[in-house]
Amino acid sequence: MTATDIRGVTRASTLHVWGPLVALWLIWGSTYLGIAIMGRSLPPLTSNGLRFATAAAVLGLILLATRGPKVFAVTPAQLRSTAIMGTMLLGVGIGTVSLAEHYLPSGIAALLVSVMPLWIIVLRFHAGERPSALTLAGVAIGMTGLVLMLLPGGTHPVSGGDGEVVLWSLAIMCSSFCWAFFSWRSSGFDLPSNTLVTTTLEMAFAAVALTTVGLLRGERIDAGAVNPSSWLALSYLVVASIAGYTAYTWLLGHAPMSLVSTYAYVNPLVAVLLGSLIIGEPITMDVLLGLTVVVGGVMLVVTGERRR
Repeated sequence: MTATDIRGVTRASTLHVWGPLVALWLIWGSTYLGIAIMGRSLPPLTSNGLRFATAAAVLGLILLATRGPKVFAVTPAQLRSTAIMGTMLLGVGIGTVSLAEHYLPSGIAALLVSVMPLWIIVLRFHAGERPSALTLAGVAIGMTGLVLMLLPGGTHPVSGGDGEVVLWSLAIMCSSFCWAFFSWRSSGFDLPSNTLVTTTLEMAFAAVALTTVGLLRGERIDAGAVNPSSWLALSYLVVASIAGYTAYTWLLGHAPMSLVSTYAYVNPLVAVLLGSLIIGEPITMDVLLGLTVVVGGVMLVVTGERRR
C-alpha cells in the first residue's frame, strides 16, 4: 500500500468517525430541552421509560423486517451485558437528569453532565494509561469552564431553592461518573456484534428500569392532562434515542474514549442555546464565559486524540 493509499484510508476513517460524533453532539445536546418540555406535563421516569420502550420497539421491528429473527440470537452473557449497560447508562443517567430538571435549567443540567470526561481521565490513569499532554490540558481547561458556569449566582432554579440546586447538581455528577465508568468498561463487556441489536436491547432494559422505579414512586401518565408540547417532545426524544444512542454505541467501538466523551463538552453549548431560544432560560455572564472556555478545551482534546 502506498503512502497515498494510507492517507486515503486514514482520511476515510476520520470521516466515518466524525459523522456520528457531530450527530451525537447535536442530537444529545437537544435532548435536555426535550426532557424539560416533556416533563412539564408528563412524569419524569415513566415518560422516559415510555420513550425508550417505543424507540426499542421501532428499532427492533426494523431489524426483524430487514435481518430476520436470527439477528436477535444473543448469548446469555451478551444479554446480561446489555442489561447492565442499558440500566446504568440510560436508566441511571437519563433518569437522574429528568428528575433534576424539575429544579435545574436544562442547560445547567447539561453543563453538570460535562464532568464526565474528567471521570474518564481518572479511570484511564487508574488503569495505567497515560493520555497525551494536550488531552489532559483540554480536560483541565474544560473543567475550568464548568466551574466558571457554576459560580454562585450563575444558576437560577426552575423551582425550589439553593438546597435543591446543590442536591440535584451532586446527583447529576454522581450519575455522570456511573455513565463514565460503564462506558469505559464497555470494551470489556461481551456485547452483540450488531450495534443496532445492542442499542435495541439496552433501550429495552432501560425502559423496564425507568418504568419500574417510576411506578414505585407513584408516577402515572394521565393522557388527558398532557399538553401537546409534551407529546411532541416525547416523539422527538424517541427519534433522538434511536439516532443518538446508536451513534454513541458505534463510537464506543470505533473511536478513542476521550474523543467520544467530547460530546459532554459540546452538549452544554447546544443545550444552553436551545434552552434560551425556545423556553427562555437565562444565560448569565458566568455561563457565557464558561462556555467559551469549554469550547477551547474541546479543541485541545480533539487535537490531542487525533495526534495519538
